[in-house]
Amino acid sequence: MTLPIPSRRELQAAYCLRENWCVQGKGRSGNRGRTVAYADFLIGIHELNEHLQDAEWRIVDCRFELSQPDKGFSDYLDGHIPGAVYAHLDRDLAAPPASAGNGSGRHPLPAPEVFARTLGHWGISELTPVTVYDQAGGAIAARLWWMLRWMGHRSVRLLDGGIDAWRRAGLPLTTDVRDAPTAIYAGEPDDSLIVTTGEVLHGITSGSRLILVDARDAARFEGKTEPIDPVAGHIPAARNFPFSTSLTADGCWRSGDELRRAWSNAFGREVAGSTGHGRPGGAPPDDWAVMCGSGVTACHLALSAGLAGLPQPRLYVGSWSEWIRNPARPVATGPADAERG
Repeated sequence: MTLPIPSRRELQAAYCLRENWCVQGKGRSGNRGRTVAYADFLIGIHELNEHLQDAEWRIVDCRFELSQPDKGFSDYLDGHIPGAVYAHLDRDLAAPPASAGNGSGRHPLPAPEVFARTLGHWGISELTPVTVYDQAGGAIAARLWWMLRWMGHRSVRLLDGGIDAWRRAGLPLTTDVRDAPTAIYAGEPDDSLIVTTGEVLHGITSGSRLILVDARDAARFEGKTEPIDPVAGHIPAARNFPFSTSLTADGCWRSGDELRRAWSNAFGREVAGSTGHGRPGGAPPDDWAVMCGSGVTACHLALSAGLAGLPQPRLYVGSWSEWIRNPARPVATGPADAERG
């Protein structure tokens, strides 16, 4: 069965009723105090399987390994979900670092017009239902999920459990590679979703209310090891929420209640999500941002926050790899709790 494609007006009305991370007319709502519906961000393997024949749907395979940049595409050629196109993190979901200036991180965002052309090549318009996936937990696919939302797209979901869950269920794979019919993507970027290095530096030097949460694992955050970037540690006063916290052992997402409890631990207080759970007065932060090594797994935290019913965080795109470009910027080591006393 092919689902009808809603009009732009219908999409806007539906999302403004159910969640406030939405487009309102030609402008966009603020990102403070906004919550979302759990089901809007994830899609299950069986639901996706039911829509493999829907010509309007687009599926994007985002598998990628930092240590082997071409392995993801090789794995895609060896077998992928039918109808999926392939997105390369370095080439499709980021601009070359040199093009963004010497002060950028490892994965700066592509220019909006370049990314819009890429989306059009994949057959994606602003209203195209899109599913993104990677190997399992969405560490890479969440970057495309976030980028589509940055560009005004709202009908994008991440496949819960990725291709590993798809395989475990015995669902079909193919080696066929076909070009999707091209489309025109006319959405525009919402740069209010981004926090800059200057804003982060001002936040930690002026005592502003900006809260920064780092998605890297604890060993990297604390400066015990650094396998990728030349400097170990973290931005002073940042909190640590490893992206894997949001996942079960098999790479599927935890429930909204479990995620809300995990975020409460990260913030040091119980927070109330969209369901109202949490102690009275347990409000989530008004202004916060997520980061990681280069602005990729930080997007996983943005999705996790949405599933937990928390306000939408901004993304520090440059993240740690941009922060350390300037040796004058402060660096901290050790657990975050030690800094907060």
